[in-house]
Order: sequence, then C-alpha cells, then structure tokens
Amino acid sequence: MDFGFSPQEEQFRSEVLDLLDNFRGVDGYFHRGVDAWKAVQQVYRELGERGWLSLSWPVEFGGGGMPPVYEFILWDEMAYARIARPPMGPGLVAKALMTHGTPDQHDRYLPALRAGTMNFCLGYSEPDAGSDLAAVRTRATRAGGVYRIDGAKCWTSNAHWADNIWLLARTGDPGSRSRGLSVFIVPLDSPGITISPIPTLEGGRLNEVRFDHVEVPVENRVGEENHGWQVVGSALAVERHVQFPPKRVRRDLEDLIDWVEKNGLDDTPLVTQRLSDLAVKVMEVQALSLALLGEVTAGEPSAVAAAYHKLAGTILCQDIARAAMEFGTPEALVRGTDVEFMWRQTILETIGGGTSEVMRGVIARQSLHLDSTL
Repeated sequence: MDFGFSPQEEQFRSEVLDLLDNFRGVDGYFHRGVDAWKAVQQVYRELGERGWLSLSWPVEFGGGGMPPVYEFILWDEMAYARIARPPMGPGLVAKALMTHGTPDQHDRYLPALRAGTMNFCLGYSEPDAGSDLAAVRTRATRAGGVYRIDGAKCWTSNAHWADNIWLLARTGDPGSRSRGLSVFIVPLDSPGITISPIPTLEGGRLNEVRFDHVEVPVENRVGEENHGWQVVGSALAVERHVQFPPKRVRRDLEDLIDWVEKNGLDDTPLVTQRLSDLAVKVMEVQALSLALLGEVTAGEPSAVAAAYHKLAGTILCQDIARAAMEFGTPEALVRGTDVEFMWRQTILETIGGGTSEVMRGVIARQSLHLDSTL
C-alpha cells in the first residue's frame, strides 16, 4: 500500500503549518496551564471559521466531504506543535448525530459544532465502571416528556468549560448491561449538576460530574431508547485515526534529544544507542498510524489496528520519558522540569481513549483469537 501523501494533501499541510504559527504560544495539548482551555477555545473557533472542524463531514451536513487523511494531517501537526487535541463535539458527537440524530438535533447542534462555538465533554466512565461501559449505573428514568438523571461520571475531561455532556446512562433494567443504555445531550448548566475537580499527576484537571434529579427533554436523547451501545460504537469507529497522532511521539523524542544535547550527553555511546533504538520505535508507531489511516480511509474495520497503534504509542511515550531518568541527570527527578513532567504525563496517556488493558483485550480477542477466560 502506498502511504505517501498527494500534492493536494501536502498543500493542506502547508496551510495548517501557516495557521499554527499564529498559535505557537498555546500549550493546550497537555493543559499544563490552568487557563489553557481559554486559548484552546479560540483555536477551535479559528478552525471552525476555516471549515477545518468539519473537513470530512458529508456535504449535506455542511461539511467538506474530504477523506479522513485531511483530519489526520491537521491533528498530527496540532499534536507536534503541542497546541490542541481534537475536540469531542465536531468529531465523535457530530458524526454520531449525523447517523443517529433527528433532523431537529441536526439543526440544533451541527451548525455550532461546525463553527467551533459549542463544546462537549464525554460522560462515559464512572467510579465503578471505568472501562467497562456496559456496567454504567447512572440512571435515566422517563417521566412523560423528560428523563430524570441520577448518578455520577468521573475522570471527565473538560467538563469545567464544556457546554454539554455526551452522556451514557442506563434506561433498561439494572442487569441489562449493554442492551439497556441510552445516550443523551445534557447541558452542563442544568439544575442538579455539580462539577468537582480531580487533580491529575501532570498538574492538569479531570472532573467528577454528579447528577441529582437532572431533567432532560426526551428530544435530547440520541437514537432510540436502550440503543445507546450502537450510538457509542459507531461514534468511536470514525475517530480512531486522530486519537493518538504519531507526531506527538516524534516530538517527545526530539525534545529528549534536545535535552540530551543541552546536558552534554550526546557523545555518550550508551545514550546515542538508546536514542537510536527509540528512533526506530518512533518510525514503527508512524507505520502503525498510517496502516490505521489506510483502514479508516478504505472503510474497513479498524478496531484492532487502532488498538495496536494506541498501545504501541503509549508504551513508547513512557520509554522516551524513562530514558531521561536512565541517563542519570538530576533534572529528570526535579518536579516541574520538562523531562520530569513528560514522565508524569505519559502515565495518563495509558488511560485516555481506552486503557492499555482494554487495548490488549481487543488485540487478544479480535486479532489473536485468544479465549478471554484464560
């Protein structure tokens, strides 16, 4: 398979790089600053004005109708520049709405998502149902024209500045597992919602979102009642190629090399050998990402390729961060330095977008055909 980019795609990359020059001071990829989200919102609005948040949306929904490679290029360069991650709204939420939403929901949400003026967070994980979404307990009980929602979501990124939460809740009986779940769009300023911060290892913030008799109109349910599993599955399937951009890993290695040179270690044989090994692994992650992009572009099932790519990428991020400590300079252990921050941050990468354990489970079952009971 030819993994090269066309002249048109490279021209788009040049346009992306020109835009990123305007946002070089934004450090929103890792959210190291407490107010980084304000700058990230401005980035999203700028992308919306250019039509870049809806590059691959179908034309009938106001999108560009372009192949997934353009999204890949955009968010790959964003990751390398450390500016921002793909927003949930124009990606996962919008594409699920196009498939499962009503015409009214299209009119209410898609224009603002396309423009980058409406932000979503993802309400999946719970204290007792982290990666096991079929065990979700947050309850949505119908009462006439509304649902009353009670429960809690945790480890929710961006809930403190999002407008809405894309909520997975149980509408079936308690033992219904994946057969009894529904998806709702819930405004985060609704009465009965409490958002509390959860500090993270790298100094950022996740959130706990609690629901106490929160009323949501039936019109805010996406898809049929108890069909939320299908909604969630279809949304994840179309976003895998932008969830862990390979240039983010390349940037980690380049930052490590700069640090090695600054500390005068670039002539140490063991160090140069370690860096060479890491460079090979970076190319492996790049190849896995392009293989995944190829499957997404061809419309083929991509869950296994996504799992391989995400697992390899997060392991490599930790290998790169660990190398700085192995090289033996004190800065690697001083809290707040770039290399020490890199180590703390890579731990979180093994959780977001599916834990490493879940990724290994996907590979074991779907690729290696192993019995999950063994």
